[in-house]
Amino acid sequence: MCVGGRRMWSKLMTVKNGHLAQIWKSLYDAEGVACRVVPPLTGAHSLDEPREIWVPDSKTHVAVEIMRKI
Repeated sequence: MCVGGRRMWSKLMTVKNGHLAQIWKSLYDAEGVACRVVPPLTGAHSLDEPREIWVPDSKTHVAVEIMRKI
């Protein structure tokens, strides 16, 4: 779904830290699924803080299938 020519994104999961987020991002990138890593809204952006993984609405089912296979 696009609104004003923009892709809509859905939160797929929250991971424990920035290191895990980068691993998931690399996996999704390798599988051709666009992925955004969203840091916490706090002022400090330590890699030890949780991150959210977001994917386009149109690719959510693909991302879930990739997670299921791991």
